[in-house]
Amino acid sequence: MTQAYYSVVLDHPADQVWAVIRDFGHYGWAGVEGETIVEGGKAGDQGGAVRRFTSGDTTLRQCLLAHSDICRSYTYRFCDPAPFPVQDYTATLRVAPITADGKSFVEWLAHFDSPIEERIRWSEHFERGFATWLAALGRFMTGVGGSNRPATGD
Repeated sequence: MTQAYYSVVLDHPADQVWAVIRDFGHYGWAGVEGETIVEGGKAGDQGGAVRRFTSGDTTLRQCLLAHSDICRSYTYRFCDPAPFPVQDYTATLRVAPITADGKSFVEWLAHFDSPIEERIRWSEHFERGFATWLAALGRFMTGVGGSNRPATGD
């Protein structure tokens, strides 16, 4: 099993950050151009919800495995075979309060299997993605490039 991990500290309270990212069907905060919908009429916080993200010729489908407002986290996996040469990919996005100063600690981690000679490559690939998306979250939270409210249709 291989792990990819990235974390950031944001200058916003954990509850505010969680309010932005908690809906599995809202992905606009990640700064990725495309369309995100939750299939089958399920809610973005409902276990088993399937998020379909389409950008250009690429479509990813991810299944929400767990969602917790108490822990401010959700865990998901690829529904279809992953579009990468990895198996058993699961990822968790979590927000924790930094109680000393009211900021938040946001971490994104994934576990997956891949051919041994590819583990470092794919771990670094996912970590770069997590870094990019969490940087976009920071900009989203400060209002650069968007409002602090989820947009409909994202």
